[in-house]
Amino acid sequence: MRVDGGVRRPGPRARAWQPLLVVAVLAAASLCALCLGTPYVPPHRLLGTVLDGDATLAGIVVTELRVPRLVLALIAGACLGAAGLVLQEALRNPLAVPEMLGVSSGAALGVAAPLVLALSLPAAAQPLLALGGAVLGGGLTLIAAGLGRSPSAVLLTGAAVAAALQAALLVLMVMADQLDLQLIYRYLLGSLSARTWGDVSGLWPWLLVAVPALVLCAPVLSVLRLGDEDAEALGVRAQRARLAALAIAVVLIAPVTAVCGPVAWVGFLAPHLARWFNPTSGAVSWLPWSAAWGAVVVTVADVPARLALAPVETPAGAWTALLGVPAGVALMRSGRRDRRVGRRGPAAAKPATAGATRGAETHDERGAHGAHGERGAHGASPPHGETTGTGDAR
Repeated sequence: MRVDGGVRRPGPRARAWQPLLVVAVLAAASLCALCLGTPYVPPHRLLGTVLDGDATLAGIVVTELRVPRLVLALIAGACLGAAGLVLQEALRNPLAVPEMLGVSSGAALGVAAPLVLALSLPAAAQPLLALGGAVLGGGLTLIAAGLGRSPSAVLLTGAAVAAALQAALLVLMVMADQLDLQLIYRYLLGSLSARTWGDVSGLWPWLLVAVPALVLCAPVLSVLRLGDEDAEALGVRAQRARLAALAIAVVLIAPVTAVCGPVAWVGFLAPHLARWFNPTSGAVSWLPWSAAWGAVVVTVADVPARLALAPVETPAGAWTALLGVPAGVALMRSGRRDRRVGRRGPAAAKPATAGATRGAETHDERGAHGAHGERGAHGASPPHGETTGTGDAR
């Protein structure tokens, strides 16, 4: 780590350590997720337990509950991390997260409403309901903000739309009975409890659509970062590109929210981690690392969610919000200071050098004319309308 202006910035070694750090943390969290709990499976017996499958109780628990839960945490975190980066780059605002644009609240409303209203719908329809709710929340945000013409207007309007949708969710919770209320409450905080391979398999069709769209979207995000006028000059229609970015984020967020609920602030923390380790890169480089850090955040948070208050499970979204918000704010403040130091450093050096040169020139001029005495009596020009002693003599 090197220090610029008293601010700690990641050096080349820290950036080189990023892959190792991601792999090490993911490996440790995955090992804890598969081994810890009831029954406890020692790490050296984990592979044999998985191969046993249905032969033992530990094999059933690991293969049918813990492994799909781990896979779901990885997929959900990667989708939320990538969606957070897409929103932040498209709107050019580090606070643009799904929770503040009405997308997550709309998806949660689409899933919770049929449950409270006692509508019998197949489980396969839940992603569609979440997608419809996410489109509703994002669409209301864009319409109220003037179809995304101003990134700041989109963010402020999205916060208002999210508050309105959360109020609608509270109304539904008042209408629900005690059993449905507990289910909705746990779902709204984001939980991976009791998830199976069926929940994981429901995400693959959406990923087949979202991943190619992300690959095509990443270069456009780098252009949008320059500003709407510069993007238009480069041939990118900023308004349409912003709408497309929001659509991709909706496709990433909606199916995850349908299965896990709105896991909070993963889309806020993961992009900031990706930028902190490599602040000079662009959206093309940040996107895969944002997805990787999102997977790390959800996987790590699910371990205390399952074990901290065992046998009672706590929602993973509560842990991501508890740990993610302070860390994200600290990373964002560090990034702002780094940018300020980077802007002021070269700019401050030039005026100082120029000032020193001008001071030296002035000193030399004064030294050269010092032998002739003060110029105020003979060399200085008289004010207009006044005469000097020489003029009177003439």
